[in-house]
This record gives sequence, structure tokens and C-alpha cells, in this order.
Amino acid sequence: MPLTEPHDDNLPQEEQVVAVPAAGDVPADDSVADAETTETGQPEPEPSLPEPVRQRIVSLTAAVLPSLPADEVPVPLRRVAKFAPNRRARLGAPVIAAQLAADPLFRQRVSARVLADVGDLGAAVVEGTAPAAADPVEVAALAYLARPRGWRELIDASGAAVRAEADTAVVAELVRQAEQRATRAEHDRAVARVEADKLRDELARVREELGQLREETRQLARSLRESQARERKANEMLATERGRAARAAADADAELRRTRARLAEAEAAAGVARSSAKEARSVDDARLWLLLETISQAAVGLRRELALDPVEKLPADFVADSFTDSPAAPTAAVRARDTDDPARLDQLLALPRAHLVVDGYNVTKRGFGEMSLEQQRKRLVTGLGGIAAQTGDEVTVVFDGAERVHGLPPTPRGVRVLFSRKGETADELIRRLVRAEPPGRPVVVVSSDREVADGVRRHGAYPLGADSLLRRLSRS
Repeated sequence: MPLTEPHDDNLPQEEQVVAVPAAGDVPADDSVADAETTETGQPEPEPSLPEPVRQRIVSLTAAVLPSLPADEVPVPLRRVAKFAPNRRARLGAPVIAAQLAADPLFRQRVSARVLADVGDLGAAVVEGTAPAAADPVEVAALAYLARPRGWRELIDASGAAVRAEADTAVVAELVRQAEQRATRAEHDRAVARVEADKLRDELARVREELGQLREETRQLARSLRESQARERKANEMLATERGRAARAAADADAELRRTRARLAEAEAAAGVARSSAKEARSVDDARLWLLLETISQAAVGLRRELALDPVEKLPADFVADSFTDSPAAPTAAVRARDTDDPARLDQLLALPRAHLVVDGYNVTKRGFGEMSLEQQRKRLVTGLGGIAAQTGDEVTVVFDGAERVHGLPPTPRGVRVLFSRKGETADELIRRLVRAEPPGRPVVVVSSDREVADGVRRHGAYPLGADSLLRRLSRS
């Protein structure tokens, strides 16, 4: 991109004409090149710089930028001057180029330091000459910064030299590529010759294998004919064996018919034997009936002789009567433990074939309601398993069906876990269990629900409070 030098109307009049360099800067007669104008009086436009020359100008300016006093650095470049050296020329190139084109004083200050650093080459460029051995890019960059008389011609000459070098490089590259293509072509020809030799060898080998395959084909055809001849012989032998097998099957069918006839005779004989056995059993049944009738008549005679009248109470009724209220003092002490004392529960469970029915959630929510329902069920069922193992009694625990979820532990031996059906409560299931028991069997129902206790008491069960079972569980 060309570096331009626009005319700034805001600069003082003397800076618009020429900027006077400090001591040691470019001579005053060379600085008039910054005021070159066209025949119409307008400033001449910035020359079109080759890309290498533009990059070299930016690089030289970025190198001397930190050495300038802060007040001599344009405001847009003060932040760029603080960059690291490798980032200054790369990131600040657009701003540096714009300031060099727009600010002649800044450009003269930069050129003074750059010319001082390059020595003899800088002096030659200031005089308007370029050494033959000098780098044209370097000469063009110094001429742009110093702008001596004829600096545009130096830049044009350097640009021509750069383009010539570029063209030379392009021609050299084309020559190198042509040589590489020639080398590759030669290599490809050599590879093609090697491949042709390999293909000829492969063709000879394939022809040899083809001859072997033809010989094998002839041998296989001969073997096939021999196999077909053996197959015909085998088919003839198979037909012969099939005839023999047909005759053997006919003989086996005849033998099967004879065996079935003998089986029918044996079944008829077995039927006769069963009839005989039935008659013999009838005789035995008659004898047994006569014996039982004799025993029954003897029992009736014995009952008459002992004058035994029919009883009004069964043995289970006597068991129930042992727990009824009595004015005696010991019985009153026992009745005082009916609801909460675990001793009362132990007495009832000690009865023969007692059945313990537990209102599950009524007990768990009273004893350990702070736990989750799953933990409540697990703890209660585990404790009831211990009671069943100790007493040998039948134990049933009933939960409301609405809470039927996963989480029950394996049911211990002797413990039955039930859930009420949909539309039925645990209380109704408990009353149904009590009604199903035969009269006289000791049934103990543990629940603190008064309605449950009254209902099961009417059906002959023994209601106890939940605290009695909780104390019994905590003791075991």
C-alpha cells in the first residue's frame, strides 16, 4: 500500500512549508524535498512503493521509535512505541505508515536517527547517489525517509531492481520446477521400465499357472467321471437295501400287531382282576363299617352308663374365661395390664396355637414415626420375626394397601405380611381375619385404634394397645 502525505491545514504555516531538523539531522537543503509540488501548486502524491520497501520503512521506523523523546512521538504512535520489538512493526504498521506520510517533521526525526545508524550508506543516499553494491530495498527505504533531491528516482530505480530480482527469482523458480519435472519424468520412466519387467515376469508366471490349472482341470474331470460311476453303484446298492428295509418293516408291523393283540388280552385280564379287587374291597369296607358301627354303639352305651350330659362350653371358651374380669385381687392385677403391659402380651402368646394380628402403621407411627414408611415396615417385620421364632405362634401384620410400595425386607419365618385391597382399610381386613378364626382359638389384636379394639372384642379376640408390643420389641 502506498504511503501518502496529505496536506494538513491545521499545522502552522512554517511547518506546512518545511520542518527544520535539529542538530545532527538531515541537512536543511535536503528537507525542501518535502515541499515538492506539481506545476499546479498541489503537493505531489506519495509514490507507489513496492511491498518490500514499504515493510523496510515500517521496520526502520519501529526500531527507532522507542529512542525518540515522548513529546516528539505523535499521539497515535505513543501506545505503539510501548509494544515489544517483534510486535511493534507487525501490529503498528498501518499507523506508522500513515504518520510517516502525514507528518513531515516526524519523518525527518526518524530519518535523522536512521541515517545516523546506517553510516556511509545513509550519507550516500542523502547526496542522491546509491552505491552499486547496496541493497536496493534499503536504498529506497532510506531515500523515502530522507527525501534528498531525486529521491523519487532512487525509489523508482530501487523498485525496478526489486522487480528485476523478483522476476529473476520467478525465472529461477520456473527453471527449478522444470528441472524437477524432468527429474520426475526420468524417474517415472525408470519406474515404468521396472514395472514393465515385473509385468512380463508376472505374465510368464501366470501362463505357467494357467498350464498347471489346465492339467488339474483334466485330472478333476477324470476324478468326476470316476465319482459319478461310484455314485451309480451306490444308488444301486441303496435300492437293494431299501427293498430289504421294506421287508423288515413289514415283518415289524406284523410283530407289532401280534404284540397289540397280546396287550389287549392282558388289559382284559387286568380288568377282571380290578373287578375282583373291587369286590374284595367292598367286602373289607363292609367289615370296617360293621366294626365302626360296633365301636359307635359301644361309645353310646358307655356315655349312657357314665351319665354324661351335653356340655354348653368348649375348651377354648374356658381359655377365654380365664382372662375375664373377676373380683379376686390376682385377676384384677392381670386385667390392669390389658392394654400396655408387655406381660399381658406374653401371657396371651403363651396360649396354645395363639394368633397375633398387628395393625402395622398404627404401631409404627406410634413407636418410630420419625422414620420413613419403608424403614418403619422393615423394623416392625424384623421385630415380629423374633417374636414368632421365640413363641412359635402365628403372626400376621396388616398395612394399608395405599402404601403398597417396594422396600419390604424378606419376610421372616412365621410372619405373614398383608396389604388391604383397593377400597378396603387395614381395620376391615383385621376384622375379617378375626372372623375367619374358629371359635375358641386365642387371637390377639395389637392396635391403639378404639374402633378396631371394640370390633375384634365382639368376635372373641383379645385387643391390646400398641405400646405393649413396642415395649415387648424393645425388650427383645
